[in-house]
Amino acid sequence: VESWKNIKLDEESMWPKTGLVELDPAHSDERGAIQSLVNFPMKNLSLISSKKGAVRSNHYHLTDWHYMYVLSGSFDYYYRPTDSGEELQCVRVKAGEMIFTPPMEDHATVFLEDCDLLAISRNPRDQEAYEEDVRRVILIDPDSVQV
Repeated sequence: VESWKNIKLDEESMWPKTGLVELDPAHSDERGAIQSLVNFPMKNLSLISSKKGAVRSNHYHLTDWHYMYVLSGSFDYYYRPTDSGEELQCVRVKAGEMIFTPPMEDHATVFLEDCDLLAISRNPRDQEAYEEDVRRVILIDPDSVQV
């Protein structure tokens, strides 16, 4: 794991636009389908399970970017450029859809139902590396959420 922590993954031209990611068509035949999600290097793939009504994120990352691909369930994704003062944007992300978060983007997720997703990240996900990169902000008050 240590040798992977120093690989650089900062080619912004490879990143999609913020928001929902348009997936390439799946390869399908009589056996089923193969859906490509991310075709460049990353340092972590995590499975995240969230309960209906849960609020996650409420932060931004200094260097990390990540994709979130929804396996089941759905969530509302709130975002804006960090320190921009802009209104929060919101997009609903459902099973089979993927969203991209670049560095320096405030973001929060509100889970509308039980949800399983894959998080595909630039940075390793050990707690020390994660906490060094994340800065907490309150975009969505968990006590105010009703789904």
